[in-house]
Amino acid sequence: MSNLQLSQVRKSYGGLEVIKGVDLDIKSGEFVVFVGPSGCGKSTLLRMIAGLEEITSGELSIDEVRMNDVDPSKRGIAMVFQSYALYPHMTVRENMGFALRFAGVPKAEIEKRVNEAADILELGTLLDRKPKQLSGGQRQRVAIGRAIVRHPKIFLFDEPLSNLDAELRVHMRIEIARLHKQLATTIVYVTHDQVEAMTLADKIVVMRGGVVEQIGSPLNLYDDPANLFVAGFIGSPKMNFLKGTTEIVEGRTYARLPDHGGLKIPISLEAIAPDTPVTIGLRPEHFNEAGPAVLDLTIDMLEHLGGETFAYARHGNGALIVVETKNGRGLKAGDRLAARFDPASALVFDGEGKRLR
Repeated sequence: MSNLQLSQVRKSYGGLEVIKGVDLDIKSGEFVVFVGPSGCGKSTLLRMIAGLEEITSGELSIDEVRMNDVDPSKRGIAMVFQSYALYPHMTVRENMGFALRFAGVPKAEIEKRVNEAADILELGTLLDRKPKQLSGGQRQRVAIGRAIVRHPKIFLFDEPLSNLDAELRVHMRIEIARLHKQLATTIVYVTHDQVEAMTLADKIVVMRGGVVEQIGSPLNLYDDPANLFVAGFIGSPKMNFLKGTTEIVEGRTYARLPDHGGLKIPISLEAIAPDTPVTIGLRPEHFNEAGPAVLDLTIDMLEHLGGETFAYARHGNGALIVVETKNGRGLKAGDRLAARFDPASALVFDGEGKRLR
């Protein structure tokens, strides 16, 4: 296991800066996930750690040793890509041991490492098959096995589940989580799927436009987002956002919501001026029958998931509001919905999207 540190790491292509001064400290044994929309720079950052992209400025260290100019093969890193990149003419055994054979590792040691990795990944019965005889999930396990046999200090995963169907993705998430626990090694993992990030990570790094927006544990980011972007990106269904302005009544601060009939809800903020634009954030599960505040909505669509129902509703021609309800079986599209909530559960953001506390 190894520590990984990035200090003011930047990447530019000509005059275009795509990674804009990233600081990050990954502790030994952590499972860290880079997450963000397409084009945010997460895969570029991962490739810089691997040594496949040159660092324009800043410093990358592994166990306090500067790695900026160290060859990728000597960094003690193994990378698993989105594409399996298996040699079609080789067996599973040969694919997993190829890098070791190329490096001149003795045949007996290669066989030992391949068998150990096959046991971990439950590939023992597939070692003599060719890639075309394997399912997508089995091919991905072979690609992971090819990394394991190298005994790396750090594993890098670049959207490894993107080519799998939904059911297999769930299964492989469980397998990767089990693998991390068994190997107890440092893993850096890239995905655009926030559910994947929430499931796997010890720590999530949320990126946008080459900038780290927030770093924290999955539940910390969910419960305490720093801005509108993180609040909207983490969570499924996403957080609802209601536009409003502040009012001061008898020394107490309220948010007035013009798109919801001028509803006023109390917000726990001090030293904020009246008529200040704010955005109120409410997660679907914040709605409950006992809440003192109520949004008068009309249901557009219902998503029945068995034990719970998500109602997609709106006030007049306003934006859709997603409401989680346990009593959705009797509802139908076109019904009125009194969506009650406790204002104490609401998050408040300023006009620029920064969280107000």
